[in-house]
Amino acid sequence: MTDTGREVADRMAEAALTWLDSLDDDQRTVAAGPPPGTGEAERTRWFYTPTDHGGLTFHRQRPAQHRLVLRLVASGLSEAGYTTVATLLGLENVLDLVEGFSVNWGRERTRDPGMYYLRVFGEPGGPRPWGWRFGGHHVSLNYLVVDGRVAATTPCFLGADPAESPLLGGATLRPLGAAEDLARDLVRSLRPELAARAVLLDRAPDDIVTGNDPRIDDRVILRSELWRPGPHTPDRAGSPATGLHGADREAVALSPSPKGVPGAELDATQRELLRALLGTYLDRVPDGVSPLPRYDEPAALDAVHLAWAGSTTAGEPHYYRLQGPRLLVEWTNVQRGGNHAHAVWRDPETDFGGDVLAAHHASYHQR
Repeated sequence: MTDTGREVADRMAEAALTWLDSLDDDQRTVAAGPPPGTGEAERTRWFYTPTDHGGLTFHRQRPAQHRLVLRLVASGLSEAGYTTVATLLGLENVLDLVEGFSVNWGRERTRDPGMYYLRVFGEPGGPRPWGWRFGGHHVSLNYLVVDGRVAATTPCFLGADPAESPLLGGATLRPLGAAEDLARDLVRSLRPELAARAVLLDRAPDDIVTGNDPRIDDRVILRSELWRPGPHTPDRAGSPATGLHGADREAVALSPSPKGVPGAELDATQRELLRALLGTYLDRVPDGVSPLPRYDEPAALDAVHLAWAGSTTAGEPHYYRLQGPRLLVEWTNVQRGGNHAHAVWRDPETDFGGDVLAAHHASYHQR
């Protein structure tokens, strides 16, 4: 039997080393970060807004190096995941059109498919843990490799603005459409008593509840925290990112016991929908490192809770989350009248591989 997790890690290491070897000294100073376990405040600092994500941008690289960046990105994604990410990068050009090519935040270009950042932490392929982060507007990919295997693939954030765009021949571009449609089909299929428990609030939060907090808890995330400090922080920076206060905020806040309806109370058809919905998140990464097979076990699917906020009518603002052991998925499509989607997959126990890294260091120092 092949060790797919190790094979994925080997592909990542080879791609990362090839990219690093292509850089000059000035580029490498920006591209290389400290090994995991040191400088963790930066490795675990992540964003999904069009801000400085930390690392080397496409703008500071030659076209051949761009290709090497994308080769590393592809090593951490399934084919469908890579196609989706590549589409989201190009969607910046569509967003520029939607905004009339007029948004100006004081830099040469605001909506910019060249403003995506890559940083490698530690020495790829070496005996010590290493990792990498790729991100920019609406993309944040975070990986950790420990003992030659992929140990963490979260947080994994994808967003789309616009969420829906016209194509020739009457077709529509919806890069994250399945994650929306399956969830809506599921919540609308619930019998009334279950629907009443699943829908936490008739209004959707403006953004995902956990924002870009490195740790998953019930802390209120401010808009300003979604941006690296600098001149481009948006208006209302001191207000909650969700736009919710008081009882509304409490209704959708995370809690130790998941809110909503558990998979255990769904019928067979609904359980199939729930697992397919999980697949739109967990299948972003290669099969060998995806936890989706875990949910072939009935007990694992039983423990996944679905919660919803906002309208269940297509095209109207809404939010949902899936929460269970080692799982938190959040989705929101609220801004631009319900045409701006955010979708994040997280592991509450080991985002950024924190527990795996701690266990490795404890074992290493005992030798």
